[in-house]
Amino acid sequence: MKRIFHFWLPLASTWIMMSVEGPLLAAVIARLGDAKTNLAAYGLAFAVALVVESPIINMLTAATALVKDRLSYAKLRRFVYVLNLVISLLMLIIGATPLFLVIARDWIGLPTEVAQLARTAILVLLPWPGAIGYRRFYQGVLISAGQTRRVAAGTLIRLVSMSSTALSLAAFSNMPGALVGAASLSVAVIVEALAVRWMASEAIGMFLGRAPSQESHRMSMLSIARFYYPLAVTSILALAVHPMVSFLAGMGRLPLESLAVLPVIQSLVFIFRALGLSYQEVAVALLGRKEIGRARLGRFAFGLGAATSSALIVIAFTPLSLLWFGSVSGLPRELALFAIAPTQVLSLIPATTVLLVWQRSLLVHSKRTSPITWASGLEVATIVSAMLFGLFVLDWNGALSASVAFLVGRLAACFYLWAENRGRRRRMGAVKRMGAIP
Repeated sequence: MKRIFHFWLPLASTWIMMSVEGPLLAAVIARLGDAKTNLAAYGLAFAVALVVESPIINMLTAATALVKDRLSYAKLRRFVYVLNLVISLLMLIIGATPLFLVIARDWIGLPTEVAQLARTAILVLLPWPGAIGYRRFYQGVLISAGQTRRVAAGTLIRLVSMSSTALSLAAFSNMPGALVGAASLSVAVIVEALAVRWMASEAIGMFLGRAPSQESHRMSMLSIARFYYPLAVTSILALAVHPMVSFLAGMGRLPLESLAVLPVIQSLVFIFRALGLSYQEVAVALLGRKEIGRARLGRFAFGLGAATSSALIVIAFTPLSLLWFGSVSGLPRELALFAIAPTQVLSLIPATTVLLVWQRSLLVHSKRTSPITWASGLEVATIVSAMLFGLFVLDWNGALSASVAFLVGRLAACFYLWAENRGRRRRMGAVKRMGAIP
């Protein structure tokens, strides 16, 4: 348990530092001019950027699982570069063509000023997806080499770069708040990507010095794609749900208020979700052959889930919620009060996040990634269905409908993966018993 904690702690601090980005930028934007318009535009642009980068997000897990020697390192790096090029071109197409304005203004029905501002923010975020893919690959290399503290150091550099850029632009420029947020994120991820590559030099040298294994010789672009495809689809589905939710929230009651508070609420919840998200690579790296570390890793996951949700419950159901949304995030009082009920609904999300990544890590370790995609598809379908029911049957506002839908969808995905892993364990047990029969 001690080894698990020390391996996990730097990765947890990495995710915690990333989770601070959202509230910090929201607080800066909220204190600049026309907070409601800029928060809505920034939230929409950031949701689009997350969807575009989604195919590359799980490269961290892939590099942790696959990079073992010089040949596997070279092959996976080539795969990353190709994928980075594709998603960067996609980001350019969305921001530089009228496509986004048609969706945001004509389909969602947002005011022209919000849609135009969000489109400009997308162009400012153009370096974001490629830099994310580059640094997540090298972060995975560091984790595979057991150098998790360097991952945390890179994220600290990113946080300092982002905050200093945001505060400087807010103080010395006339840029709208949405563009301040987008520019700060772009600068931060570029600086972090370069820092992580430099810090990974020792780990890269270690892998380059290892002779290729038979498994590495069998790796090809096609086999990597087969392994990674379900993980990429999983990320796409998981992150595509955010702009879909924004689209639906804009169609319900109080659309501008819902779009303004959703990124602020999600930033708070992400602080506690981050501790669970950081656990997936820990479990993949430490499960060991034949899952000998399963029992202790499972107990650690249970304690982590209980602790993170308990902490969020304390904030959501006490006056601390108004303190956070009003004083810390800088929301006007009416928006701060509006954000409390959705946050209370989402207070169980951190525990379900830990459960989800624990079930996923068991499947990734066994090289069975396709059930993860099916679980994500089920989660997205459940979220959309539940949100439509909340908006058009129960007549809830967009923010509350989104929060309930996120929770119901996450529970559905957790149950699916739990059933899948239970069936896998039963099959493994049956094979062992058959092997013991003379």
